[in-house]
Amino acid sequence: MFENLLELLKMPFVVDAFLGIIPLCVLCGVIGTLICVNRLSYVAGGLTHGAYGGVGIGVYFSLPILVSASIFTLILALIVGFLILRYKTQSDQFIGAIWAFGMALGIILLELSHGYKADMMGYLFGNILVLSSLNLYLLWGAGIVCVGLVWYFYPQFQALSYDDEFAKIMGVNQKAFFYLLIVMIAMCVSLSMQAVGLILVISLLSISTFIAQSLSKTLKGMMIYCTFLNFLFCVLGLLVSFCFDLSSGASIIMVSVGGMLLFFLYKSITTLPSKS
Repeated sequence: MFENLLELLKMPFVVDAFLGIIPLCVLCGVIGTLICVNRLSYVAGGLTHGAYGGVGIGVYFSLPILVSASIFTLILALIVGFLILRYKTQSDQFIGAIWAFGMALGIILLELSHGYKADMMGYLFGNILVLSSLNLYLLWGAGIVCVGLVWYFYPQFQALSYDDEFAKIMGVNQKAFFYLLIVMIAMCVSLSMQAVGLILVISLLSISTFIAQSLSKTLKGMMIYCTFLNFLFCVLGLLVSFCFDLSSGASIIMVSVGGMLLFFLYKSITTLPSKS
């Protein structure tokens, strides 16, 4: 089995998969942390599922799916951002409607379109082993841009994430940075969908942050832990998929869930009161 794995690692598509894992883990680690501390998990979920509408538009109008999904997700993100800032108490209902609208639009357009559509399941469940060169470059580009923005504006994002009053005192334009965060979430979702799928990308944005927030109390520490955990889960998930001939995206997520359960079990055991 070990020899077979070494042979697999020599194949170009496997090398591309591991090259894609690096920016994917950085993107989901950094953005996932900001999603967690700003309590925007429902926004990420809405955009993740709503992005399927962009897939349907691309297929129906014979457009590049990556482009149509990215533009559609960005538009949805800006609408969601506006609704959250304008109607804070009702934002959950709006996001639920956008979630349903995107999925329904995608399904209807796919049903109305003609031609071969079997690979559309890949955008739901993902396959990192079939990353195109364009998608690989875009993942690296998005990873560099997002990390650069968060690094440069780290004090502003930190203030926005933890203390609204302190952000106001610092003169942080909260609305502008909120929109910037929403746009980065949209970028992360649309570019990650081919690697792990629209349904599964939300897990990479949330599972590792669940563990990371218990390991670090700082924003920077959470990002580092989350990125490392995502990388660990992705590599182990790929190895599982190679060994048992399973879907790579589903394997990564199952390994991630298994890691979360093991961590939860460890925390439960270590916090048990000792007998005197």
